[in-house]
Amino acid sequence: MKITFKLFATLTDYLPPESRYSNVVALELAPGTRIGQVIEQYRLPEKLVHLVLVNGSYIAPEQRASQTLNEGDVLAIWPPIAGG
Repeated sequence: MKITFKLFATLTDYLPPESRYSNVVALELAPGTRIGQVIEQYRLPEKLVHLVLVNGSYIAPEQRASQTLNEGDVLAIWPPIAGG
């Protein structure tokens, strides 16, 4: 199945070099792949995975390990952001 994977801010460093400028990569995943598996595959540090959305809907931390992705989903992840 195909999904769109987006990383924002400092997390773009974990994308392949050719995708860092656009912050988007198209992924081909096995059916039933879970959000947690994508996070692990890209070696995203747990402390940097703050806001996770699938198709614009918030996914709570306790759901990320078990929630499966579906064909056409958009998985977007942001790190904690501070500023002022």
